[in-house]
Amino acid sequence: MKNDNTMLKGEGNMKKLATIAVIVLTSILMSGCAAFRYSVGEKDPGQAGTLTDTYDQKDLLNWGNQMANALSTSQLPVQTAGKPILVALGIENRTMSHIDTRAISDTITSALLNNGKVQLVNADVRDRLLKEQGYQMQNCTAETRVNIGRQLGARYMLTGSLVEITSESGKEVRVSKKRDVYYQLSVNITDLETGLVSVNKQIDRLRRSSSPIIGW
Repeated sequence: MKNDNTMLKGEGNMKKLATIAVIVLTSILMSGCAAFRYSVGEKDPGQAGTLTDTYDQKDLLNWGNQMANALSTSQLPVQTAGKPILVALGIENRTMSHIDTRAISDTITSALLNNGKVQLVNADVRDRLLKEQGYQMQNCTAETRVNIGRQLGARYMLTGSLVEITSESGKEVRVSKKRDVYYQLSVNITDLETGLVSVNKQIDRLRRSSSPIIGW
């Protein structure tokens, strides 16, 4: 009888241990699944970390603001209309990557406008602007239609280029692979009357990445 009781107790303990093991295993599996769940959260673009050695949103914000600040320190002659009038004609992408340099140009001109240093002519809407003026001349009353031939001409033209140089570590014995990615953003402001470059500014950025040869 004593042996039977001992066996029953042993079986009971085994069942308890099995139950505990199932609970622990379930908890581990549930926490593991939670780690791989899809999640979305709002982040401040200006405070976002760097995830890649190539161009990212941090470069867009930093380059735009840094270049605008650099251009703002340059003195351009004041036109009769007041602040210098500028037309932005884009930044050339001279990299091997697909980079939206239009966004860089827009960020620069937006910052220049916000700090009150220049006036901006929007070259992208000229055709639509002329179309609207033509419509008003034909269909609107004399009291409400705009006057033709009153647009202000830009005195300065903003252009630029973005270049990229990538270099990787050699084939010597090593446990990790290193890569340097260098960008140079150049922006010119040219006097449309004289053709002379009034301002030239450059921003350089070098970022190094390291990845193991074995593993992921």
